[in-house]
Amino acid sequence: MKWSEISILTTQEAIEPISNILHESGASGVVIEDPQDLVKVWDTSMGEIYQLNPDDYPDEGVIVKAYLPVNSFLGETVEEIKEAINGLLLHDIDLGHNRITISEVHEEEWATAWKKYYKPVKISERITIIPTWEEYEKVSTDELIIELDPGMAFGTGTHPTTVMCIQALEKTLEPDDEVIDVGTGSGVLSIAAAKLGATKVTALDLDEIAVKSARLNIKLNKCHEQVTVRQNNLLDQMDGQVDVIVANILAEIIMRFDDQAFQLLKPGGKFIVSGIISSKKEEVKRSLIQNGFQVVETLLMEDWVAFIAKRPDEQVNN
Repeated sequence: MKWSEISILTTQEAIEPISNILHESGASGVVIEDPQDLVKVWDTSMGEIYQLNPDDYPDEGVIVKAYLPVNSFLGETVEEIKEAINGLLLHDIDLGHNRITISEVHEEEWATAWKKYYKPVKISERITIIPTWEEYEKVSTDELIIELDPGMAFGTGTHPTTVMCIQALEKTLEPDDEVIDVGTGSGVLSIAAAKLGATKVTALDLDEIAVKSARLNIKLNKCHEQVTVRQNNLLDQMDGQVDVIVANILAEIIMRFDDQAFQLLKPGGKFIVSGIISSKKEEVKRSLIQNGFQVVETLLMEDWVAFIAKRPDEQVNN
């Protein structure tokens, strides 16, 4: 089979939404070439040595690549991708150069081209994410391993927005908590919650491909007894109350449903939100406070922000 490589020169801010667009368009595997990876201080406690080739990375901006099968619908698919990416401007997302190029690759090249970018990464005190093809041994007894196949996942779980969510879950989650994961994508946050001790996790995503991807990853990580995946629009038609709601979505989307999140949380419950570019930080924080939340912690990584917000405990009147 022949594959077409679509390459988009864009910005850090646009990585996650463009990756989602590519997956929704049927891409098999997404590669992110971010020059910041060349200067990042990688955690080598696991013994992994990172050797990245500067020639693989752009001089400025970020390149997001995906692989689409060459068929009679390819032209239409590419046009739909371009239209969807341009539509991100309506959400005030900086697309940078937004330069899109197409090239053809053979299956042998495609099968190995993107794997070189993914290695085991320790992203929190306890959690390490590894690609399914890598052999890895725990370095401590309390280390938790999440296996992901980037070929079927919405990202690899190592983007700053995801990392901060997992770190926030590790800080706030109590044994036997119930969790809702809004916009689950690959299911990585639901898997992390289950491995950290949540007894019931509901993973929600509007996209049918994301739902299938999440189910595969959740089963791969043997979390299917704790995690239920549903196709759902944000928190619509959800009832009952849970201990934690986590959402790694665009800032504009978070502000659409933070009032619903407040109602679905138990008193004292936590709302973890990420996917917020630094320029939207105050706007999202203001929306959270206006809807009754207390912002108890702010996490920062590169140009991204995450909040841990709390529904206040109920006060007893004397």
